[in-house]
Amino acid sequence: MTSSVPYLLRGLHQWILDNGCTPYLVLDALVDGAVLPEGHIKDGQIVLNISPSAIRDLQIEPDFLSFNGKFQGIAMQIYAPISAVLGIIARENGEGMWFPREHEDNPEPKPPNRPKLKVIK
Repeated sequence: MTSSVPYLLRGLHQWILDNGCTPYLVLDALVDGAVLPEGHIKDGQIVLNISPSAIRDLQIEPDFLSFNGKFQGIAMQIYAPISAVLGIIARENGEGMWFPREHEDNPEPKPPNRPKLKVIK
């Protein structure tokens, strides 16, 4: 199955906004392919305000998320693979969700266990 993270992320983003709070997105800044404002990365992570007043053109797709924002007055398009999403929380109260780390490479499926029969005398 595909990742549930983009679906949960969209729902939680809306839920946080509906409750009058500010959605903060926490990303793993070390994931390959992420385009993030480097001056805001701390300990390999970045926390971004994704409220409509802070960003524009938010897209949450099955494989990536992107939006436009300003950082220190400089316009920038943010792009991150969904695998970079660590969580989404409300700034005001910390409510939200943390996501387990997902592996980008799907492991090989294990072959089904063969039945083991014994002769009983």
